Amino acid sequence: MGQILIRNLDDEVIAKLKLNAESASTSLEQYLRELLTAKVMSDKEAFLAFAKGMQESSRPSDLDPTDLIREDRAR
Repeated sequence: MGQILIRNLDDEVIAKLKLNAESASTSLEQYLRELLTAKVMSDKEAFLAFAKGMQESSRPSDLDPTDLIREDRAR
């Protein structure tokens, strides 16, 4: 597993994260790991839902790409 070092975080942000971790009865490291994982996964799920919606809303095409290429070359 990899590691990430984040520099120059505001002290207030760090204090708030520590409080949140303490409220969750977990270490700061574990809290941040879960927070980052949840964020990345929710972004991925949102994108996949959007892509699926776009795919379902588009009509299947009867166009043959080979015919289109030949037609274009004939011009």
